[in-house]
Amino acid sequence: MLSELMNFLKACFRPRSKRYVHTGSDSGGRQEGLLWYKDSGQHFSGDFSMAVVQANNLLEDQSQIESGSLSSHETGPFGTFVGVYDGHGGPETSRYINDHLFPHLKRFTSEQQSMSVDVIRKAFQATEEGFLSLVTRQWPMKPQIAAVGSCCLVGVVCGGTLYIANLGDSRAVLGRAVRATGEVLSIQLSAEHNASIESVRQELHSMHPDDSQIVVLKHNVWRVKGLIQISRSIGDVYLKKAEFNREPLYAKFRLREPFKKPILSADPSITVHELQPHDQFVIFASDGLWEHLSNQEAVDIVQNHPRSGSARRLVKTALQEAAKKREMRYSDLKKIDRGVRRHFHDDITVIVIFLDSNHVSRASSAKFQNISVRGGGISLPSNTLAPCGTPTEAGNT
Repeated sequence: MLSELMNFLKACFRPRSKRYVHTGSDSGGRQEGLLWYKDSGQHFSGDFSMAVVQANNLLEDQSQIESGSLSSHETGPFGTFVGVYDGHGGPETSRYINDHLFPHLKRFTSEQQSMSVDVIRKAFQATEEGFLSLVTRQWPMKPQIAAVGSCCLVGVVCGGTLYIANLGDSRAVLGRAVRATGEVLSIQLSAEHNASIESVRQELHSMHPDDSQIVVLKHNVWRVKGLIQISRSIGDVYLKKAEFNREPLYAKFRLREPFKKPILSADPSITVHELQPHDQFVIFASDGLWEHLSNQEAVDIVQNHPRSGSARRLVKTALQEAAKKREMRYSDLKKIDRGVRRHFHDDITVIVIFLDSNHVSRASSAKFQNISVRGGGISLPSNTLAPCGTPTEAGNT
């Protein structure tokens, strides 16, 4: 009798899943093993599709699509916000971004009464500062949170303009139809910040001219200070503020020599693209997808199949490629549990938004119901700290 009562109480007080959040009628998402997907939904400018597959013990990718009013005022401006947040070292930073970046964007949009590059930059800055405050508060009890960070890829469609902002190595790729031939070409819209790219290494050397070890080739992979592949992120406070590069942070994360200025940056690369009628769709994805598919291969998969399930199709193709590289069957890969699965592929998040030109240009619509969907598996309570990864894991974003 007592055990039955305990089971009943556990069920009542079990942490609620935050697998998806919805305020409009466009809700839902399905879980299939480690794969979560929402095959179709409607955003302000057309259809969308989302999929997430987990590889880590705790899902480090977080993502969201918000559509409707982009301001704290219901008068607009209206449009669609897409976010893909690829965490490393743990899930805390990506979860924090998922909860705070869009509200910051709405606040700054309200203040300026319009969408702009400045609004997006301020939202990133406020999110970085907020996470720094969180780390400062938690540092005495959970010092390893100083070594948790996240890439941050954002797309905003508003008034016929597409803004892309990025930190790290997630990627946004546009599919554009060529009128003469009917083919759809891939156009990468995001700038990446990964030390494997020569221009990123040059940028780091120019910013740190006195540090010959600012980038190090380690196990055939370029890493910033031999620790992390990306040069820009939210979080990773131990590489931005010298006061966190000390005990009680684990020695494997700490730099031996002190530093005077931040090694990593939280300043996003932002591009502004005026949408054309022949712009068909945009694929937003964490680097787990691009590890296995080229930009054009991804665009071809979306273009050559029905819209519904586009994101899931891309994830499945990436997993099939991952299985092939390990000379195993896709059906066997699917049987491998989270944690162990990370040896075969990364967490992968994909959001595809389709752009219907007759919807894209509309400046406002009070009739459109706000939607909010979050991708991914079951989230643990936000105060749960992930097991501390090694520096190598922290670098594999």
